[in-house]
Amino acid sequence: MKNKTLVVGPGRKTRGGITSVINSYTRQSFWKTFNCIWIETYIDKGSFYKIFFFMRALLRFIINLSGADIVHIHLSGKTSAFRKNIFLRIAKLFRKKVILHFHAFSSEKTLFGSKKKLYQKMFEKADCIIALSGFWKSQIAKIISNPEIIYVVYNPCDSKKRLPQIEKQSVILYAGTLNQRKGYVDLINAFSQIAHKYPDWKIVFAGNGEIEKGQMISKELNIEKQVDFKGWVAGKEKEELFSGASIFCLPSYAEGFPMAILDAWTYELPVITTPVGGLPDILINGENAMVFIPGDTAGLTDNLEKLITSGPLRDKLREASLNLKNNQFNIKTISGQITDIYREIAS
Repeated sequence: MKNKTLVVGPGRKTRGGITSVINSYTRQSFWKTFNCIWIETYIDKGSFYKIFFFMRALLRFIINLSGADIVHIHLSGKTSAFRKNIFLRIAKLFRKKVILHFHAFSSEKTLFGSKKKLYQKMFEKADCIIALSGFWKSQIAKIISNPEIIYVVYNPCDSKKRLPQIEKQSVILYAGTLNQRKGYVDLINAFSQIAHKYPDWKIVFAGNGEIEKGQMISKELNIEKQVDFKGWVAGKEKEELFSGASIFCLPSYAEGFPMAILDAWTYELPVITTPVGGLPDILINGENAMVFIPGDTAGLTDNLEKLITSGPLRDKLREASLNLKNNQFNIKTISGQITDIYREIAS
């Protein structure tokens, strides 16, 4: 009898890191080997559509559950946990093997926050827990009785290749939602300190969120001509932006393991970022990234200027990004890890 695995997560067209991860999984051999079915539980639309989407997912889940061997549930924040707990309880009621794949950006707001007991109960019911890094494994281990069921599996770099025909431009690229947690205002403020010295350079923001606020701040700092807000990008436009940029910067205050950094490594970009979430497991300042403390605008300015003025340093970090893409974060490596977990759980 052929294996069947139900993969529970947000919809295919939903914006966010979990969708990117599952999309990358669908192109790997284990997806067919284990007959994976994507149960899409969430959509980026109004309340009515969200409720309809969730109810449809629940019905599809129940219909397919009888023949399933494994239920692989992706979850993150509190709202996500409430939704996924319903699927978890139903799966365990039918004695299915359950993998919980945890993608949250803040342990304080999830594992050790007001809903700590919810996460604790969910993790205790799981047969396997996937953490995004050693840091996240250590955090989860603090609230469960059997930490041996926790496995570390990194999010993968996309398998798409950088477009070779795109000429590099004097662009510092930021990709992600524009909000306080992501630190986009820090990037604008830091760049404003040196923008007049490098008039050919500019920041490109690729993401939705506080665009009008960002435009206002840029105008107040007299650098609006060197700051471009593209809004949410995807497909060819995203590939062209990443391929044409010379520096990638994500000055975030909290992350799980940011897909934007993985995208930067995919396109072999030198990276400036902060040691948050799972990134400290990997980052070596000056060796594979330029690292600064969240909120340290002066440190960010210094890192920006170092990369703007030093082609050799950019080349060194670009080579480091290529190495990360081809090794620890290679989708084939991670596909093999998921395959091993599925086989172990199924047996």
